Amino acid sequence: MSDWFFKRGGGSRFISPLAVDAWLDSSLYRLWCMLLDKWAAAAAFAGRFRVTGLRRVACEVLSEGFTLGTAGAAAMLLLAIPSFQAVDREDWLARGEYSVTLLDVNGKEIGKRGVLHSDAVPLEEIPDYLIKATLATEDRRFYQHIGIDFLGTARALIENLRANAVVQGGSTLTQQLAKNLFLTSERSIERKIKEAFLAFWLETHLTKQEILKLYLDRAYLGGGAFGVEAASQFYFNKSVRDLTVAEAALLAGLYKAPTSYAPHINLAASRQRTTEVLDNLVEAGFMTEGQVHAARINPAEIVQIENPNSPDWFLDWAFEEVRRLLDGRNTYVVTARTTIDLRLQQVADNAVAHVMRTDGKVQKRSQTALVAMETDGAVRALVGGRDYGESQFNRATSARRQPGSSFKPYVYLTAVEHGYRPNTIVSDTPFSCGRGHVVKNYSGGYGGRLTLASALARSTNTVAVKLSHEVGRETVIDNMERMGIRRVRPSCTMALGDDGITVLEQTGAYAVFANGGMSAKPYGILDITSSSGEVVYRRDRDAEPRVRLFEERVVADLNYMLGEVVTAGTGKRAFLDFTTSGGKTGTSSSYRDAWFLGFTGKYAAGVWFGNDDFTPTARATGGSVPASIWREFMVGAHDSPNIPAIPGLPLHPNQIAELQRLAALAKSQPTAATEEERNRIMPVATRDLLAAIAEKLREASEQAEALGERAALDGNGIARGAAQ
Repeated sequence: MSDWFFKRGGGSRFISPLAVDAWLDSSLYRLWCMLLDKWAAAAAFAGRFRVTGLRRVACEVLSEGFTLGTAGAAAMLLLAIPSFQAVDREDWLARGEYSVTLLDVNGKEIGKRGVLHSDAVPLEEIPDYLIKATLATEDRRFYQHIGIDFLGTARALIENLRANAVVQGGSTLTQQLAKNLFLTSERSIERKIKEAFLAFWLETHLTKQEILKLYLDRAYLGGGAFGVEAASQFYFNKSVRDLTVAEAALLAGLYKAPTSYAPHINLAASRQRTTEVLDNLVEAGFMTEGQVHAARINPAEIVQIENPNSPDWFLDWAFEEVRRLLDGRNTYVVTARTTIDLRLQQVADNAVAHVMRTDGKVQKRSQTALVAMETDGAVRALVGGRDYGESQFNRATSARRQPGSSFKPYVYLTAVEHGYRPNTIVSDTPFSCGRGHVVKNYSGGYGGRLTLASALARSTNTVAVKLSHEVGRETVIDNMERMGIRRVRPSCTMALGDDGITVLEQTGAYAVFANGGMSAKPYGILDITSSSGEVVYRRDRDAEPRVRLFEERVVADLNYMLGEVVTAGTGKRAFLDFTTSGGKTGTSSSYRDAWFLGFTGKYAAGVWFGNDDFTPTARATGGSVPASIWREFMVGAHDSPNIPAIPGLPLHPNQIAELQRLAALAKSQPTAATEEERNRIMPVATRDLLAAIAEKLREASEQAEALGERAALDGNGIARGAAQ
């Protein structure tokens, strides 16, 4: 036997391998028997709970429901996290208490936003019947629920299903306050999830009385009035303390849809809504029929409305700009002078209303947005939708929609930076974009060899995608970020505008084209003054200085091509007969979004058209409704031929002729026009008028010469392109 069986000390310490094997076998057997016994015991115990038939079905449903519910709650919490970041500050409530008086560019007061501290009314001084009317109409179980009224939501769902329409809302007063304080009015599931979690958060951090007071102070009630005190002053020219029951019922009826039920817009609908509120007071048991009888037979009378055309969407955006500029300064009661021009705002409102009303393709549910600015980024007009009272969601500043082909100029700009020219020959042929996806043109066919300018004018998809791959999609995105467009993701078909961009961002980028390559970050605030008279912000002092983003030569080549879009391409409906312009149409897949972005030497403007729920429009393209709105705005916006030349484009012949006529008039009869007329035509002294016009004519001559050179190049485009 080998030595390894033994240890030092003799045979008494001998280890038997047979004994070890026997021990292992017996131990494993005992373990197996024990496991069998345990399994049998567990099975016998579980057998007591075994169910079959309908009971088993119910258990399975409850089990799966619990699992899915847990997963859904986790997903909802993840979606709600961004909203909680808005309240993850000690001063979250103070930030909501800004009181801002807003002025137009000329210093005229145009509205107020935030809490009116000078007019704040304590809750105990607000009439009891106004509070009861609010609760009876908006949230009868306000003092019973915990932020979400599950019974009320179920009841509203049943009533809506029964009526096959939305006849009752399920949002509690706390949920509405959460939306007013922290969220937008965008209609989406994500927003409703955030709203629910924030409602719970408010209920745990504020008392019911504090929530009610905040709601009464922050709710929008039409006419640019936020809060019951401001609305009382607006509609009745009196403090909320002095309201009658009829007047209180009228205000309580405005929460649902301020413009639809505003008495100065639709008196009949306002009276009907007021009657519903009075009925609610009785049904809820808050008042008796005898107590509301006088209000029924003596309806409220409103005072004359001085400014029913308040630029509310611009005021909302300007208010947010003020909050951003004052963040961390501990200054809350201020006056801000803005960039808005009320004349241009009226022109924009009229253009949107007229085209949306007269164009036969417009669906009733369709929305639109418009932003117009100077070429340095100063926003002069802003329209965020069809009806502010119906929806305060600002589609101009907050909605991220697919830009379609209006994205292509960013690709072409990058291509020109890399050596392409308007006359460079490109190939419009099929292009595969990964996994067998072939890029197709809107027309369905292909154009073969054509110049770069023609490709942009025709909005050729294949050329744009090829260019983005050749110059690098990350390079295109870098250029866009320099112009102020964020959150664009690289993709194979990025050049076709498959990611979301706001109208404000796009218009700011096109303003860079209009000014020849200088930065043009959109802005709406010129200066902010505190209640003590201190200038806490002044743009020319505190804002970052403008910088050159692109060489003027590069932008001039792009503008030449964008001019071709308007004169001979997809944007012909936007053509202006009094000045030169450039622009680009855009239509996303399935006609969900239609755009026109364009500029003159004085203004850049962007128009979007589509549906809030992303359903297709009535086959509207960027060259239809948006181009018509853009043109109507530009025609009304320019009241003088004193329009600067666009880099890369000559002055329009009609503009040159008008400038020559005015120069001749000023030279031959310098006193024929009044001072007011001269200032309207051209804001320079008479002795400077001739020099200014002569300089413009010289610029026009140089531009025409450059254009002639490009035309010659285009005439030999194929040959020269082949040489390149």
